[in-house]
Parts: sequence; structure tokens; C-alpha cells
Amino acid sequence: MARLEAVVIGCSAGGLGALKPLLRALTPPLPLPVIVCSHSAEPGTGLLVPLLARHARLPVREARERWPVEAGIIHLAPPGYHLLIERDRCFAYSVDEPVHYSRPSIDVLFESAADAYGAGLAGVMLTGASPDGAQGLARIRQAGGLAIVQDPADALAPTMPQAALDQAGADHCLPLARIAPLLNELAHCA
Repeated sequence: MARLEAVVIGCSAGGLGALKPLLRALTPPLPLPVIVCSHSAEPGTGLLVPLLARHARLPVREARERWPVEAGIIHLAPPGYHLLIERDRCFAYSVDEPVHYSRPSIDVLFESAADAYGAGLAGVMLTGASPDGAQGLARIRQAGGLAIVQDPADALAPTMPQAALDQAGADHCLPLARIAPLLNELAHCA
């Protein structure tokens, strides 16, 4: 396996409850960026960043257009925009049509991240009630990256992780409590 350079995480229904313990368990210093796309936030609310920051041990901030993707930071997709990662590893916004009724879309983030990071990317699919992210996770695997899926039996809403398993498969299918320890281990492998 290639050295891990970035992690992308997608979630929807039940995502806040999954993100809190997962982000809390990521051990600083983390030598790679974590980029989260959640359907949990409504446009204009801006509440997800401070809420997750209270639970995370790493800095949490909203990804800004043209800002570089930075290691050791949890970047959140902004509400109302698709978040993409350009090949120069800077963020870009898009107001293209929603994907699976969602903007931001997990598929859009995962696919652009796969193009930017290739085999150095890990995609994590958590709880959710739509198939968004399954196609993007498949792209990550096609690019040589790693696919980590929350066990659907462990998810509050199993549709999203099950769609990911059905369409992309997984290198690891784990209960939520085992995902952060795996990411910590992978992040510190030379």
C-alpha cells in the first residue's frame, strides 16, 4: 500500500453522532489532512464547525476556496456548495446541481480527491440514508486508494455504507469504534 497522504470522510443521517467519537479518537499530531463531507448541515447555519471542534482533538475549520489542504486539520465541506480538491491540492467550490439531492456531495469530494491523491487517499464511508459516496468510493479504489466502510449493522442509517459496499467493496468494513484507531495507525506508517 502507498503511504497515506489524506483522508476523506462522508456521512449523512446519523453522521453527527458518528463524527463526534471518530474525530475525538484521531490522535494529534496527525501528519495528514482529514476532509469531511456531511449532509448534516443546512445552508447558512455554520454550526457544524464549532460543534465538531468541541469534540475533536485536532483543529476543525470550514474548507475555503483556493486554500491549500493542510495536514493536521479537519476540513469540513461548506453547506450549500460541492467541495472539490484540485490537482494542486487546494480546495474549490462548485454550485453544480445537487448529486443524490445533496450539495455538498460526497461523490463529488471523493472523486476529486481520488484524482488529486491517487493511491495516497483513504475514503471513509459512515452512516447515511442515501447512496451518495458509493460511486466516489469506487473511484478511490480504482485510483489505488483505500476504502474503509462502517459496518452497516453498526450504522444508525445503513443505506449509505451498504451502497458503498455494494458498489465499491471495501478494504476494511469495521464498526465505528475501530475506524479511528485504524486511521491513526495508517497515518503514522512510514
